Amino acid sequence: MVIITFLLYLAFYRVREVIIVLATLPMSIAGSSWLLWYLDFDLSVAVAVGLIALAKVAVEIGVIMLVYLNQYRDDYLESAILHGSVTEEGLRQAVNQGALQRLRPIVMTMAANTAGLLPIMYGHGTGSEVMQRIAAPMIGGMISTFVLTLLVLSAVYLVWQKWLLRGEIQT
Repeated sequence: MVIITFLLYLAFYRVREVIIVLATLPMSIAGSSWLLWYLDFDLSVAVAVGLIALAKVAVEIGVIMLVYLNQYRDDYLESAILHGSVTEEGLRQAVNQGALQRLRPIVMTMAANTAGLLPIMYGHGTGSEVMQRIAAPMIGGMISTFVLTLLVLSAVYLVWQKWLLRGEIQT
């Protein structure tokens, strides 16, 4: 976890953005916990390996989403400053556009990962019980990461940007 945080800081150079990206981890762990509970899997080394792999995917999706949200925010602020008014509605539209731009790639990533893990979940044979415990947290976590990253990360980002630009926003 420390290594992920350090690498994120090297990528963004802002603690606030690192915190926003790391906020995807509890969202992903929530989904994996529900699926592990539903399947009655106990915490084990195999489950921990699945959670580590899930953390990588969740952080990757959070980073990509944040990069696009920053890009659309910057584009909006440039045009708004040229026209002399930064509005809350314009900022909201910029964040929505950034999130919508990432919708299809995130759906494709989640669908491909989940489709690749489903045969492992329902496989039988030597070693399948261990592999199921690796795949289960990843499948549950990816589903919750998909939904919550699109909704929660975008909303947190919008609130954060409104707070940062509170003196410049015209209502």
